[in-house]
Amino acid sequence: MSTTKQIATSQMPLIVILGPTASGKSDFAVELAQMINGEIICADSRTVYRGMDIGTAKPTAQQRSVVPHWGLDLVDPNQRFTLYDFQSYTYAKIAEVRGRGRVPMLVGGSGLYIDSVIYHYDLAENVKREISTSQLEQMTLEQLREYITTHNLEMPNDPNNPRRLVRAIQLGRVNKTSRQLDDNTIVIGIQTDRAVLRERIANRSRAMLMAGLMDEVKQLQERYGDVEPIRRNLYGVISDYLNGKISDKEQLISRMTAVDNQLVRKQLIWWRNPKQSADIMWLTLDHLNNELMDYRQNQLTAQQIVESIKNEYKKYQTVSKT
Repeated sequence: MSTTKQIATSQMPLIVILGPTASGKSDFAVELAQMINGEIICADSRTVYRGMDIGTAKPTAQQRSVVPHWGLDLVDPNQRFTLYDFQSYTYAKIAEVRGRGRVPMLVGGSGLYIDSVIYHYDLAENVKREISTSQLEQMTLEQLREYITTHNLEMPNDPNNPRRLVRAIQLGRVNKTSRQLDDNTIVIGIQTDRAVLRERIANRSRAMLMAGLMDEVKQLQERYGDVEPIRRNLYGVISDYLNGKISDKEQLISRMTAVDNQLVRKQLIWWRNPKQSADIMWLTLDHLNNELMDYRQNQLTAQQIVESIKNEYKKYQTVSKT
């Protein structure tokens, strides 16, 4: 590889596009990726599982045919996939994409997954491998706290909550992290009115059922049993319906909508954290789509579009940190 090529690929920015569920980030990311020769790495704790397609709103086959997508269908639902695994996988993919002279794009709604990459969490691989969930669930509060202290892990805000203690150990996040973005990282957040999100989520719940979510859950249960990923989020709601805990379809849709709205609240709370909120350039989908239209009308090259985005982000950082 020539020196010129090495310099060019090393300067490819990492463009992060984040936002709550149903905000339209995936569609926008695909449009942008086509214009800048980008490849998308999905940052979602659920889309890594094979067979969990409809209920996780994975990118469509058509979207994947026009833009390379990574981070999908990596493991079966009965296999472990940790934050450390995601971080390692994503670092490797970012390097691969840059090596092809293309722009890596990290796109998703998992704040923890995204932050582990852009803030370079120092994760404890050994902790994640040496103890099982069942072992952790049998430990007392004092034993869990002692384990966290002994392994120099980050103590949760509520050290009297056993579920949070177990989660802290499973994440294996060491008390060391840069909390500094690399100079070549751009973070864009999709800002969406909550009422609009609620309407989209309700419509999407109905669309998922029509697309076959019920059959998807049945097939997953038949193949993998009652494993943890299938007990969470929309999959758990569908399981309750199949087990007779939810009486009718309207109640089912109401529960599905409520679960996704709860997810939105959690996502937005995460991004309000002042440690990272200043790094996120929040823009509406209308604003971003108008920018795409301007790029097309002005016939900008991929490099010109990337430079335009970088300059806009630099201006934002200057204002946000004054």
